[in-house]
Amino acid sequence: MTIISKPTELDAGLVFSGQKSGLTVTGFDAPSPYTPTIDPSYRFHESARDVIVWYRMEKPEPLYVFGPTGCGKSSLLRQLAARLNYPVFEVTWHDRLEVDDLIGHLTLRNGAMEFEDGPLTLAMRTGGLFILNEIDLCSPATLAGLNTILDGAPLCISANGGELVKPELSFRFAATANTSGSGDGLGVYQGAQRQNLAFLDRFLMLEVGYADSKTETDLLTSRFPALSPKVITDMVAFANEVRKLFMAEPTADSPVTQACEVTFSTRTLLRWADLTIRYEPLAMYGEVPILYALDRALGFRACPETRAMLRELAQRIFNITTKSKKDNENGKAA
Repeated sequence: MTIISKPTELDAGLVFSGQKSGLTVTGFDAPSPYTPTIDPSYRFHESARDVIVWYRMEKPEPLYVFGPTGCGKSSLLRQLAARLNYPVFEVTWHDRLEVDDLIGHLTLRNGAMEFEDGPLTLAMRTGGLFILNEIDLCSPATLAGLNTILDGAPLCISANGGELVKPELSFRFAATANTSGSGDGLGVYQGAQRQNLAFLDRFLMLEVGYADSKTETDLLTSRFPALSPKVITDMVAFANEVRKLFMAEPTADSPVTQACEVTFSTRTLLRWADLTIRYEPLAMYGEVPILYALDRALGFRACPETRAMLRELAQRIFNITTKSKKDNENGKAA
């Protein structure tokens, strides 16, 4: 097993803001091969303080982080862990995964059968952070196999002769999901299941939403300096309008509630900005780069009616007047 750095107490203010606060948080004295890379352009939002409080707990309960797609649930956990030098062991749930896969398996090595630790076992042994993404896609019956671990009990590995693995004090268990475990009221997260109440009762719950307008504006400005401040502001405004439509809320541009089966995540916003710059040369051929990029960043995921609505909304927000294909051809001929 790879040697992990030693747990230590760090100044929370110094780690996250560069200024001493006198408040300590458990971290590691140096990064390890399992520590995520720090993203210097990452912008923390308000939910970060709740996770920091969770990290500061001496014996924290498992953390359940939920929110809409692409709002940054996993990246929030990773980037906080990166700044604390925490080793992170991350798994995304799928329908062929079993709890035993998280624990480990027997493997043939040098002609003999040996037990190889899974990500959950590694996290418990090293005192690292275990992240289980898309936990609401798992059946409640399967997740019940994690109950004793969530309660802080040692892990008993029957495949390794009944070995008991006691969790280190710095061990943390976090789960992410699009729903709170009570089912998908919007009907847009296919496969999400209603979870057992006794299972959910073991978690500290944290809801994460999309970053505020200023945070997203700062993020786009730092990553895409080629875009003008006006374009960036309009992009963020458009994203927020689409999110309201997705949640079936009236918007400033559309006071009548409209159905929208797609939403504008921060991840999609970054993709849109990047593609807008890359498609800028298409302007000389009569294309509108912002609209062309919008289809490829989000629009093509929606039905034709929604795609047309998104383009119309974008034209209003960006004050774009488009010509028909025939007009463009006539203009080129002239």
